[in-house]
Amino acid sequence: MVTARISAALEGLDGPQRDELNLAECVVLMSASAFFTGLSPQECEEIASSARARTFARSELLFAQGQPIRNLVLIQTGSVKLFQSADGDQVILWMNGSGDTVCMPAESSDCSYTCSARAMEKCRTLIWEYDSLQTLLVEYPQIRKNISQILSSRLNELEERFREVATARVAKRVALTLMRLLKQVGKMSEGGIEVLLSREELAQMTGTTLFTVSRILSKWKDAGFVEPRREAVVVLDQQRLMEEADG
Repeated sequence: MVTARISAALEGLDGPQRDELNLAECVVLMSASAFFTGLSPQECEEIASSARARTFARSELLFAQGQPIRNLVLIQTGSVKLFQSADGDQVILWMNGSGDTVCMPAESSDCSYTCSARAMEKCRTLIWEYDSLQTLLVEYPQIRKNISQILSSRLNELEERFREVATARVAKRVALTLMRLLKQVGKMSEGGIEVLLSREELAQMTGTTLFTVSRILSKWKDAGFVEPRREAVVVLDQQRLMEEADG
């Protein structure tokens, strides 16, 4: 898991160094991020020097749907959900963790966010302003190639999720979603891997109801491979969950 690799690497840094922007920490983070793949440590350090550090509190909005895109956010620690709202209903599009960029840079300053982003927990981030980012895209063409690859991967995932909603039974959809989330935002917890996501949010991601998700998780809890919590799900046995995902 990318999140686990980054967290392990950052543990090697001294406590006081983690309180503010630290170039060594930034290079560790950026080297493991898909957004900066192919760049040397020296290039990552140069790019990091133009960023600023910011911490978002739990439940704080990073940006709102419809606002103009003004910066790029790279998550250092924590997790963020991206969602769209309409007529009081909410649909979660993505979950981002350490090393993920919360949104892709816009080609024009007139572009707006197509969704909102909210911190699922306390998040430390690096932020590049729009003007600085446009300069970086010119100086480091590898970043544009990385953006294309990231967008292609996200499109493939969206296609898979659409097919699952149309063809797979609900329990399989929930299992497949949890398997993805383990890789994207999973964190080691006592006895397993924890995903910070409520049952309601899991229902939003899988296109089903809170009641159905609660019933499925209770069944899996009785089987001993999942432990539902108030605002999280802990997977105790990945192999058993994978069997559910395989149908």
